[in-house]
Amino acid sequence: MIALLTGTIAHKSPDHIVIDVHGVGYRVLIPFSTYYELPEEGGSATLHIHTAVREDAIVLYGFRSLHEKGYFQLLISVTGVGPKLARDILSNIQPSHLGSALQQGDIQKLSGIPGIGKKTAERLVVELREKVRKLAPATGAAAVAEEEQSLQPTLRDDVTSALINLGYKEQLVSKALSVIQPSPDATVEQVLKEALKILMK
Repeated sequence: MIALLTGTIAHKSPDHIVIDVHGVGYRVLIPFSTYYELPEEGGSATLHIHTAVREDAIVLYGFRSLHEKGYFQLLISVTGVGPKLARDILSNIQPSHLGSALQQGDIQKLSGIPGIGKKTAERLVVELREKVRKLAPATGAAAVAEEEQSLQPTLRDDVTSALINLGYKEQLVSKALSVIQPSPDATVEQVLKEALKILMK
């Protein structure tokens, strides 16, 4: 079973990467929390791997930290939560904030995550509240830096479209983008990363 991969990023996209390990390319599914911490294509990276064995395939899920992988494995231990949904949950909330929500029984915050309804949120709290206390220490929130530039219309439209396709409501997307002040040469990927950091809090 593969538990760790170190190699060169041959391909990078928001939901998966291909990592070249001595000439062998491994396709690894990742959450956004890992995506925006990875270097660009051609860079070197180490990922902690969870290997999911299905009847028709072996699927690799990768994480930048053991902490994040630990949350993933906790999530898939819950009835009705498979690897894909667990990955999607971590794509929409940082592990530290997920831990806080579970410990506090914050059903409203959990059910606001795309793909999670009230019943699933309640089940997550019941099954994981005590386990999370052992896994996660205190949580913290990062401040978002402010600059003097504003988003260009085309850039805003591209990022808005990408986030809505990921399941975020347009109102939340607009609110997140309103506080981002990127540099004049900012790319869609850079702004998307910043928006995801805000939306995942």
